[in-house]
Amino acid sequence: MRKRLIVSAAGAAALLLAVPAAAAPAGAGTPGIGDPYYPTYGNGGYDVSHYDIRLTYQPATDRLEGTTTILATATQDLTRFNLDFALDVSQVLVNGRPAAHAATGEQELEITPAVPLAKGAAATVVVRYAGTPSKVSRYGFTAWLRTPDGGIAAGEPESAWWWFPGNDHPADKATFDVSVQVPDGTQAISNGTLVSQTSRLGWTRYNWRQNKPQATYLATLALGRFEISTDTTPGGLPVLNAYSKDLGDNAGAARASVQRTGEVLDWLSGYFGPYPFGSAGGYVPNVTTGYALETQGRVFYSPRQFAAGSNTSVVVHELAHQWYGDSVSLQRWSDIWLNEGFARYAQWLWSEHENEGTAQEITDYVYALHPAGDTFWNVKPGDPGPERQFDAAVYDRGALTIQALRNTVGEEAFFRILKEWPAEHRYGNATITQFQEFAERVSGKPLGDLLNTWLYTAGRPAAGPAAPPAGGATFAAAARPSADAVPEPRSWKQIRATDGVHDHAERHPAGSRP
Repeated sequence: MRKRLIVSAAGAAALLLAVPAAAAPAGAGTPGIGDPYYPTYGNGGYDVSHYDIRLTYQPATDRLEGTTTILATATQDLTRFNLDFALDVSQVLVNGRPAAHAATGEQELEITPAVPLAKGAAATVVVRYAGTPSKVSRYGFTAWLRTPDGGIAAGEPESAWWWFPGNDHPADKATFDVSVQVPDGTQAISNGTLVSQTSRLGWTRYNWRQNKPQATYLATLALGRFEISTDTTPGGLPVLNAYSKDLGDNAGAARASVQRTGEVLDWLSGYFGPYPFGSAGGYVPNVTTGYALETQGRVFYSPRQFAAGSNTSVVVHELAHQWYGDSVSLQRWSDIWLNEGFARYAQWLWSEHENEGTAQEITDYVYALHPAGDTFWNVKPGDPGPERQFDAAVYDRGALTIQALRNTVGEEAFFRILKEWPAEHRYGNATITQFQEFAERVSGKPLGDLLNTWLYTAGRPAAGPAAPPAGGATFAAAARPSADAVPEPRSWKQIRATDGVHDHAERHPAGSRP
């Protein structure tokens, strides 16, 4: 479901060597947060609590002007610190005083405050900037999606650099206010709740607020002309969906899918617990990309997701992420199974709900579909590496792992784990190791061997995640039959159609329309 920067293992190692924590002089925050997959992403030395983003956008020229105010706390003595950003900066203030600033590397904005920050001190950082995002290239691409009537920011693991400066790593979550001024007739859509909308002298300003912690890659911005629908779920949760007015043949299928958001959320709440945010919805802009992204509380869908007809399964996947990935975010990018394995498994649960194949039947089919020697089994979902982070195997082998867990711990413990894990780490970050410890505590069973086999060992496990014997609740180590002996579940084609969400390698040359 994402766009991604492809870095070879050798390249990742080289980047790590380029920005070790020790590389920063005393008193300077590191220009990377320390993630092995993306060593230059994020920054060290401070923690952000809030972003206030004020923008003016001209859709005819794709010109964006902005002022972002960042509230942060120094986690060390700081004489210098970095933000991740790609547009041209005209001024930086730190606690009201002008600060020296310079663009370094691919996306580093290096800031030297007039007065150093002491560890524990609060900092207010104001950055004024402007640019044409679609013409700005970093690492050979732009993550900004130009549309016929505006622009879109939605991508993983990066898209923030093209519209606001920040600490761009999921480990540093914050609340957001996003205020955007656009010409009358153009709309601005972002995360959270629309708190106000005012018009003056030919311009309309939209003010959005996300009051729950949010990772920077989950912040989204949609600028253009949309048809908007608003409703509430039976439980009273506000739902806002938006559709570009020029979706063509995909318009009906997109609406037939995304308009089921409220229904799907209520259903998912039965498995994962109360919905963690104050609003929900999605949007389908006129872009030619093929992926979807669980942008927090307002999911981004490419029209191509609905080219073969309506697909509620992709809506289930993205909404499951609101618990697994958004509310509980990964601590480092290698923990991606906690996001994608569970969102894929939610699609298998939906298949059960729709009587189109049980999770076990899908498990048997997927296991049989990939014989020993298939490169599918070379991907280790627990640590796939940056090149394979969004590989289909992370999703499908990741979901096989969850079914194996279900068969091992039994139904009661399994569904407790599904619901209580998002509650225990609500609005925070977590690792696979923490999940294992949690699942062992709930189930009372040792799970190290099981998770090591399915998440961290290359090769096809000799025994598939078979259903337990009748009357039993233990993992059955039975070899599975070949693919031609296992019937294809009725839901499989729709689940497989969502594999476009893996198309993260899409990149667009600066200045081009995708």
